Amino acid sequence: MTKWEYARLEYRAAGTYGEDQFMDWNATFHHAGGAQRWGTDERFNDMRHLNRAGAAGWQAYDRSATYFPNEPHRLYGVTYSLRRPAE
Repeated sequence: MTKWEYARLEYRAAGTYGEDQFMDWNATFHHAGGAQRWGTDERFNDMRHLNRAGAAGWQAYDRSATYFPNEPHRLYGVTYSLRRPAE
């Protein structure tokens, strides 16, 4: 039986004001050891962060999107659920 270790990668819009508020994206990795800020992207491009997690043995098994309230066509954040076999 495999025992799993769990984490999540949150990819959220960084801006709060102006026309470009949904263009910068912050990546934060949460796991049992705490939270780590993995940087900011100028545009939505989560592949760099998913590849970083994959290189450490993490597997994404779920993805959920969050939309800006009253603006269903604007993406506000994406959360990836990750797991890897525990040592």
